[in-house]
Parts: sequence; structure tokens; C-alpha cells
Amino acid sequence: MSTTSLTSRLPVPARAARLREALLAADFTADGLLELLGAPAYAALARSETVPALRATRGDSALETLVRLFLLQQHVSRARAAAALPLEECLEDGWLVPEGEQEIGASVDVRPYGGPDGQDWFIVSDLGCAVGGAGGIGSKDEGVVLGVGGASTTLAGITVRTPVSSALDLGTGSGIQALHAAQHATLVTATDLNPRALDFTRLTLALSGAREAELLQGSLFEPVDGDTYDLIVSNPPFVISPGARLTYRDGGMAGDDLCRTLVQEAGERLNDGGYAQFLANWQHVEGEEWQERLRSWVPRGCDAWIVQREVQDATQYAELWLRDSGDHRADPAEYTRRYGAWLDEFEARKTKAVGFGWITLRKNAAVAAGAVEPSIVIEEWPHPVEQPLGDTVVAHFERQDYLRSRDDAALLADRFVLADEVVQEQVGLPGAEDPEHVVLRQNRGMRRATKVDHVGAGFAGVCDGTLSAGRILDAIGQLMGEDPVLLRDRTPQAIRLLVEEGFLLPSR
Repeated sequence: MSTTSLTSRLPVPARAARLREALLAADFTADGLLELLGAPAYAALARSETVPALRATRGDSALETLVRLFLLQQHVSRARAAAALPLEECLEDGWLVPEGEQEIGASVDVRPYGGPDGQDWFIVSDLGCAVGGAGGIGSKDEGVVLGVGGASTTLAGITVRTPVSSALDLGTGSGIQALHAAQHATLVTATDLNPRALDFTRLTLALSGAREAELLQGSLFEPVDGDTYDLIVSNPPFVISPGARLTYRDGGMAGDDLCRTLVQEAGERLNDGGYAQFLANWQHVEGEEWQERLRSWVPRGCDAWIVQREVQDATQYAELWLRDSGDHRADPAEYTRRYGAWLDEFEARKTKAVGFGWITLRKNAAVAAGAVEPSIVIEEWPHPVEQPLGDTVVAHFERQDYLRSRDDAALLADRFVLADEVVQEQVGLPGAEDPEHVVLRQNRGMRRATKVDHVGAGFAGVCDGTLSAGRILDAIGQLMGEDPVLLRDRTPQAIRLLVEEGFLLPSR
């Protein structure tokens, strides 16, 4: 297996286009891998289990050679390497290294990655540090640069993708967010505290055939001085840990201060109408509501949508990140000491659990001027969603704008349509004449579900944009024998909820 130290020379990107041509010619792509390996071996590779992939690459095709070199990090003969790649160029530029007289190894991990519009991209990272690479993560080297994983693809999926003039990828790592941003931003700036991460981002962009980005070294917003952006994205080192052993994951600030600082400072870095989107961890502290903790992070002049996706108690959280760094495979006494240090840290901060989720800010000039109150929605939604969610994020804030502009009378004068792929479910005993309750369920986006009463279900069912909400309620009142005036008084709040959660859309 190939190995490299963090002091080894990284490849130079000058002739990356030639290497890219060779990779594509061999079908070294996400689709090509799936076809070669088959679904079980492909899924096993994502779990860092390499035996099925090794068995599936025992032939001598160019694709099998590339998989062994760059994903499984196995040595191959010079002859096999030369048949698959421009060998001398790859040796000179540092993509490959000689392993003895007759064998060749990879100096970096190169993982095929499919872009949102069918692009064939490649994410370059340290050996053994791409999810789906040979070694998994579990590296203890402080400056290690990871490849693409679940967190980075989650952030890429929730990011708003409208065309913008400027985008900032803060804490770029191996460059996946910068790569996505390069498709819809005129200028992309990528920063990282780790200079090796900037080098890997340069390689990722070059090997993926993307435009170059402005690459700046430094912590948080320090490298960008007073610049402002239309889009800011960050998958920061959000892990709440004792100390800062690993640059790629540990923030180096106390508790969740790094995420708080990042969010609070983002507001003044956004242009009006711009979005800042982060993954983050936050503490659940004894005697404090976690929602109020996060509400205090939202900067002035911004609307916010914060979604908590998962919560782990202190022991689960410590074990997760001890496994991530491979400490569970270390000396048992050392593992016990480190585990204890995590629990000591949580006890000192009265942290009973840690939440994980998404934070989206939108700069709003009207909010900044005090003309309207900010929309701050903080919710828990641990259920499956349908990625990508960029359009869903935009629609969320548009609905908030709409609701802020309508009092109850204006709401009842408006017309609505039922959103696409909303279904109704009735729950009750078999054979019962009436259901115990009715549920509206979305099959797209956030895939929300909400209980409604008979009036709510009937109202949603006839919303096709032809009648105003008030006229529909009058008709329902007549059919059900209810006072239409009372219905008009008590229903607007239910309509607001259905609009806020995307079940009903204002008819344009």
C-alpha cells in the first residue's frame, strides 16, 4: 500500500489536464466505478472496506489499474501504470511515486465525484483520508486533509445555487465547496488555516477542469479583510473537543465558540440578499434551551433558518470522534485517558449533549434598517430529506417574506395552490366511518408531515388558485354547518403554518 508523509511534496497542477484526459479515457468516473465494482463492492468501499474492491480489480484494464492506484492505494507495475497514464509526466509532477525499481504508487488520493449536472470531477486529498478510500479517515496527523465525505456532500446539497458574483468557501479542505461554487459564481475565494488544504484545493479544481479560485491562508474571516460576498459556505472544524489535536475537525476554541463566532461574524460579510450556509455543532447546556442558544448567534440584519438534524449525548459524541481519530485502536490506557478528557470537558461546561445541523443566514436590508422583524426559524427535523435542497432554502425565505407582509385579512384575501407531491393520509381504526386524524405529507424537499383537522384538510384539497382563502372558508362553513365568521377568525394561523412549511403556496 502507498504511504506518504505530510512533508512529502504534493503534485503540481500544471499538466493536470493531461492526467484528467487519461482518467476520463479509462472511465475513472463515479459511474465507471459503480459499473466496474458492482453495487456491493462500491458500497463497501464507502465503508472503507477494500476487500471486495480488491477482488473486483484483479484484471489488467486501465480502469482497474487506476482504482488500485488512487482509491485502494496499491502498488502496480510500471508497465500497468504506463498503459493507463502518462507515466513520466505523472512522476515528474508528483502524482505518482516510484516504489522500488519496478512498481509505482500514488502520492495522493484521487476520488471520482459526480457533479450535480453530470460533470465528472475529482477530489484530491491525503492518502487514506477520502471516505471510500483505502484507509478510511482515522488519521492522527494534525495537518491531514480529508476528501469528500457525508458532511461535505450534505453542505453541497443544501447550498443555494443561484448565479452570484462572488462566493467564499471558508475552511475549504480539499475544495469540494469551492468546486461547486465555481459553477455559478464569477469569483470564488477559498480560505483555510492549513496551507496544505489550499494546495489540495488547487489540485481538485485543476483535475476537475474548473476555473481557478483565489486561495488565501488564515483563520475564519481574517484572510478576506473587509470583503463581502453573495454566498458564504463553510464546513468548519466544528468538533467540540478538549484541545485542538486535528486541524481538519477541531476548532481550537472553547466549546462551540468557533461555530458561534463564524455565524456571528458572517452577517457583516454578506451582501444584501446574500446567503451564508454552514454545518455546525452546538452544545446542549443544562438549564438552557438549545434554541435560545442558537437564536443568540444570529447576527443583526439577517434572517435565519436553523435545522437540528441529530443530537448525541456526551458519551456518544466522545466515542464518535475518538473512533474518527483512530484512538479506539490505540493503547487501552491512552484511550481511557482521552475518553475521560472529553467527559471532563463536557462536565466543566455543563454540556449534556451536542446537536448537529445546518445554519442558513440571509442578509436582509429591511431587517438591518429595522423596517421588519427578522425571521428566525429554529427547528428539529431528524427525518429523511430529499437532496439537493438549495431551491427549498430559497423558497423557505420567500415564504417568510410573504407571511411577514400579510396580516390575517390580507391572507384571507389571497389565493393558494397545493404544493406538488403533497398527499393526504387518514389514520384511524379499520372500518371506522371517520379517521382519527388526517396527515398531509410532502414527498419532496424537507418531506414534512403535519396533522390537520377536517377544515384544514378540506381547505388544502380545494386550493387550486381560483378562489380566495376567505371564500373557501365560507363554503366549508356552509357545508359543515359552521359559522363562517368563526372559521375566518380561527383558521388564519393554520393557513400560516401550512404556508410556512411549504404545503400551500401563494398563487401568483
